[in-house]
Amino acid sequence: MRKLLFLLILPVAMSIPFCLLSQTTAGTPETKSTVQPTIMVIPFAKEGQDIRKVLDAYPHQRVAIAKAKEAFDNRGFNTTDFVAKLKETEMRQVFTSDNLTDVKTQLIEYSGADIYVEVEATMDRSNSGNSAQVILSAYDASTAASLSNKVGFSGKFYTEDFGKLTAKATETVIEDFLNVMQSKFTDIVENGRLVALEFSIAPDSDLRMSTEIQGQDLPLSDALEVWMGDNALKGNYHTQGTSDLKILFDVVRIPLKDSNGNAYSTNKFALEVFKFCRTLLRKDNGAKVSVKKETKGGTIFITIG
Repeated sequence: MRKLLFLLILPVAMSIPFCLLSQTTAGTPETKSTVQPTIMVIPFAKEGQDIRKVLDAYPHQRVAIAKAKEAFDNRGFNTTDFVAKLKETEMRQVFTSDNLTDVKTQLIEYSGADIYVEVEATMDRSNSGNSAQVILSAYDASTAASLSNKVGFSGKFYTEDFGKLTAKATETVIEDFLNVMQSKFTDIVENGRLVALEFSIAPDSDLRMSTEIQGQDLPLSDALEVWMGDNALKGNYHTQGTSDLKILFDVVRIPLKDSNGNAYSTNKFALEVFKFCRTLLRKDNGAKVSVKKETKGGTIFITIG
């Protein structure tokens, strides 16, 4: 069997310092303070709509966003103002593309928010009274995983004040929405974010997952699994399947923060995987094997060739 020379350097397993704080005093039961995420509330934009202009086109969206942000502030969450952050990014020319989807993604990444909440407010007129509906959807900013979803309805009233109707619709569900979101986020703090990794062999490569690592007595697939066990948070990962050309880790837990307390995103973990593969893989002549990475939401794709 053909063997490649591999250099195996395993970094120290990452830990999560951003955890629930516990405090105990003599004669009193143990209590826990809840870690609060940083949140940015943004308007929902349909396909083809520019998120930078949607608030001007739909002023009742601004009311729903204000009510949601007020509720977050009252709960002690750290919030990032969407309008202010949008102006800041445009002034600093942060946007590198006019693609509407890219603008939203770049804005979320630039904001530094742990969670972004999309707010959609709609109005309805009828002979039996006017009403408003508000849809709240919370997502993990790094993986886009859903954290909470609620729909609020104002009820029907004979009024043209859709601002008040929108506020009422938001108030009917905001507490339940926050409770679910906090519960999901607390789980992330304690157990890490969920990401998936797919390793594939490039079509023109003679490398295989069964290729042995010289000096390690391990095939490539096992070397990747050993690294995943060492670097997934608390060693928490699951392998869905392995073939000679691919291995899929469908569940990998990564920390919310790094050892310095900075946000630890899917992209940062993907970079660690990339560097590991570049260090690990060598051809017979000592040259590095090609490694490519791509991140889509909560899934990391690594192609080795």
